Formats: sequence, C-alpha cells, structure tokens
Amino acid sequence: MNGDTLLRTFSIGRKEMLHILRDPQTLFFTLFVPVMELFMLGYAIDTNVRNVRTVVVDLAGTQESRQLLQQFENSHSFKIVHRAFTDREASQLIVAGKARVGIIIPEDFSRQLEADRSAQFLVLVDGTESSIAGEAVNVSNAIALRQSLARILGDNALPIEARPRLLFNPDMRSANFFIPGLMVVMCQMMSTVLSANAIVREKELGTLEQLYMTPVRRSELILGKMAPYIILTLFEFCFIALLMRVIFRVPIHGLFITLLMITFPFVLANLGAGLWISTKAATREAAGQVAMGTFLPSIFLSGYVFPIDSMPLPLQWVSQLIPTTWMIDASRSVILRGGGWNELWLHAVVLWSMALFALVVGSLSMQKRL
Repeated sequence: MNGDTLLRTFSIGRKEMLHILRDPQTLFFTLFVPVMELFMLGYAIDTNVRNVRTVVVDLAGTQESRQLLQQFENSHSFKIVHRAFTDREASQLIVAGKARVGIIIPEDFSRQLEADRSAQFLVLVDGTESSIAGEAVNVSNAIALRQSLARILGDNALPIEARPRLLFNPDMRSANFFIPGLMVVMCQMMSTVLSANAIVREKELGTLEQLYMTPVRRSELILGKMAPYIILTLFEFCFIALLMRVIFRVPIHGLFITLLMITFPFVLANLGAGLWISTKAATREAAGQVAMGTFLPSIFLSGYVFPIDSMPLPLQWVSQLIPTTWMIDASRSVILRGGGWNELWLHAVVLWSMALFALVVGSLSMQKRL
C-alpha cells in the first residue's frame, strides 16, 4: 500500500468520522444506547426463579402440614402471599394472576402419615410461564422426596448421595451467563446498523456521485468508510466489558486480549453484512429495518437465549452459519471458562472465513452498483 493509497483512504475515513461527529443521532446510538441496554437487560434478566407468588390452602392445620409449608418457604422459590380456605378460592387467585402456585393440603394429611400410608397434597401450577412452572414442579417433587426420605430413614445416611459441583458459575448468577452474550449481540447491532447507513447516507445527501468522480478506488472507499466503525465498535466492546467487570462483578478468567482478537473478525463480518445492506437499500430507514431483521436469527439461534443442543437438528446446522453463534461461545469461554487459543483457534478460523466472505460479497455488490 503506497503513500497515495494511504492518503486517499485516510481522507475517506476522516470524512466519515466527521459525519459521525456531526450527527448527534449516530453518536447517541453508538455510545449511549448499548450502555443503556446493558443496564436494562443486565439487571432485568434473571433466570433464577425465586419468590413465586403462592397461595396456600391448609385444611389439615397440623404440625406436619405446617412443617411442609415451611419447607416450601425455606426453599426461597416460593413466597406465600395468600391463605385461602377452599380449592375454588385458590384457583380463582391463580386465574386472576395474583398467585402463580397453589398448595392444597387435605384434611387427612397427618392421619395418612400416622397410618404409614401415602399422604398426598396438591400443587396447582400456572403453566403460562414455562420457567416458573418447571421450577415449581421440580422443587415440589424435591421437597416431597426429601420429606419421604426423612420419615423412612430418620437420622440414617442416604445409601446413594449425589454431590453436584457447578463449574465456572457456582453461584448461578444470571449476569455471568447473559452479559458475555449480551456484549456480542450489542456489538453486532451497532456495527451492522452503522455500516449499513454508511453508503445510504451518501445517497441521501447526494454526495455519492461526487465520490465516484474522485480518484479514490473502490477498496480505498470501502476501507475508509469502514475504519471509523471498526474503531468505534471495538472501543464500545471494551467499554461494555469494563462495565461488566466493575458494575456487574462478572469475573474474566481468561485473557481479554484473546477475546478482543477474536472479536475483530466478528466485527468485520458484521461490517461486510452492513455494507451489503447499504448497497441494496435506498434510504437509511430501509437499511435500518433490514439490519434489524438480521438480529432475530442471531438472538434466537445463536445460543444467547436458548441452548443450541435443544434445537431441532436443521436449526442447529443453521446456527453454525451465524457468526454470533461462534462469537458468543468464544465470549463465554474466555470470560467464564478461562479459555485460550488452544480451545478457540477454530472459532477464529471460522470467524475470519465468514468475515472475508461477507466483505467480498459486500464489495462485489458495491462494484455492481458502481
């Protein structure tokens, strides 16, 4: 790359940076919206089900029934907010949304226990929210099993005992799971939308034809246009990582420079997609809509929200074609599991391949427009 090429590329990059600095909307989107979303989603998303509103119907009113209810409260998964006197009243509270779970203990509960017969109690669960329903059923079964074993074995040790050990996130903090993926999603959103607007803005301002008449080559125009967004996106990624570490107390077990080096081809892949969008769209509104349309597959098929292993096999194959899938796994590997190049070299190869493909397709689309 000779001096004239560097000068022309720098001139295009400087022109694009001036556009960004003079556009308050772009600056706001670049600097403040990702941070605002980080705080909103970081504090709002919590996969740990706690304090589920519960209504209780204790028809037995005995020491055994009170001990059972105490077990439910001590689990911290349930919070007794209503005490009803009939099954119908409990059902009405659940239908009205005032309670999510109803625990109904029959009148003969203690008598059945004293007679060494099976004592049953009913757990009504609102199934409209699957996470709450699943947690309520699992905890209820666990409490019933624990109470049964205590009566059978007394103080004797269990013949078989499992001792699970949670690696990498022993406290099961939702922030530790979601924020490393949230960083990637916001990085994708910012780089794709900003680069999608790069060429479209020139069309709307009527300056694109002037650029075509200059001696600037296509590669220099693309590089100059993309360079400011590469810098802004990487800066924002580092800033969000700092907030993640300081505000949300998410530990980074691996080398951050490793994650940053893998982030670079991921950003290039998104910029290439944004470049392709900018050649197809006529207005910035249309470019923004197309760019936003690419986020849904990235969010739902990348493993950010739903585990990829739980998806149907065809969707698992599709997920491997999405750069966000590889980047989220790399982010969680470095931040949570302390992964390094031995574990992430394949991620880097795949992301660089996707980046080169996206940039070539975007460049060829721009050449056809020219």
